[in-house]
Amino acid sequence: MGHPDFRMNGKIFATISPDGKQGMVKLTPDQQQGYLDEYPDVFYPAAGAWGRQGCTMVRFASADKAILEGAVRLAWQNAQRKAASKRSRKAI
Repeated sequence: MGHPDFRMNGKIFATISPDGKQGMVKLTPDQQQGYLDEYPDVFYPAAGAWGRQGCTMVRFASADKAILEGAVRLAWQNAQRKAASKRSRKAI
């Protein structure tokens, strides 16, 4: 798609925009709201349905390393849980 992305089992959980100035992390809507409330200058919801489902944009210039690492780690853990849940359903 013309930009770096990060995947767990083939599913994207984070991206970096082509210009490198921002990225996206896939959070739950509740997680997203927590980041929006805590760091409104850093995070904002993606447009449309993607944003309502938890896709959260990150302004890199406004984010420090710890905040960014936390958001990416949470997105990765969400993807990991989703993959594990899907595997356990297939086993039944």
